[in-house]
Amino acid sequence: MKLFKTIEEYHKELGIKPPAHPHFEIRRFEDNSETIKTQMPAFRHQFYFIAVRDNGFGKVISGHNTHFPNGITVYFNTPFQVQSWDIDKSWGGYYIIFSQEFLNNSRYFDTLLDDFPFLKIDATAPFEIEARYLPNLLEIYTKIKEEFESEKVDRFQFINLYVLQLLNQIKRLLNKNVDQQILENQIKKADSKLLSNFQDLIASSFCCESKLELISNPHSPSFFAHQLNVHPNHLNKVVKAITGQTAQNQIQSYILKLAKIELVQTTKSSKEIAYNLHFSSPAKFSDFFKKQTGESPINYRKKAKE
Repeated sequence: MKLFKTIEEYHKELGIKPPAHPHFEIRRFEDNSETIKTQMPAFRHQFYFIAVRDNGFGKVISGHNTHFPNGITVYFNTPFQVQSWDIDKSWGGYYIIFSQEFLNNSRYFDTLLDDFPFLKIDATAPFEIEARYLPNLLEIYTKIKEEFESEKVDRFQFINLYVLQLLNQIKRLLNKNVDQQILENQIKKADSKLLSNFQDLIASSFCCESKLELISNPHSPSFFAHQLNVHPNHLNKVVKAITGQTAQNQIQSYILKLAKIELVQTTKSSKEIAYNLHFSSPAKFSDFFKKQTGESPINYRKKAKE
């Protein structure tokens, strides 16, 4: 399954013109109609994508949501979410696509997922809106597009505000169309599932010596985020919200537990244990263990057997 790391790479695959900015783009679907691929097999990208479709047929499958409304539709894609589509070239409407870098450069989006939980991975299905709400959405998209194409030095200050306005407008529409208790339950369920899958993946990544050659860097939250099809920031936020620990803390705690078990219950050398736990060298393992416990692996084993 392909993963598109840049917006330019993503646009190239779709057969449409390159983005005007590496971390943000706004388009009318009509702008892409001549060359876009109307069928795309399952893929992932590392961006946020927010769209309103007001014309055309076909559907986009996002995450586990297979239903796509026939009318005026608002839908989202989030970083690393699996998606595919089968559409026609008559699609009308707008979309914006932006990266984590775009968010990092703005002071308005520090709490993005808390303020707009519908952007959480796989939490919200595409939803249909009444025609009377469309003009307000199109007006915001139009303002974003005009500002983006103006090349004014302060254009992103205005774009940030318009994107914030768009998100709040969509949030209001979502509240009208989706039962909030159901949505909250979906989000909680998605977060709990993500944490459980993360913890299971940590365990499986360290369970068997035969898997050593298959693991690249299981000490990194980014490694697990990639496996779980989520952004590292999102993984860390969910893990910390539920457990009080960061994703890195969770990984290190599990490694430390295994290291102590190996030292107490086996006769493996410190070198063997280091490589079994995917450290790049015995010295790195010794430094890690001493930082976590205050003593070397050898001293810990010696005290345990006294």
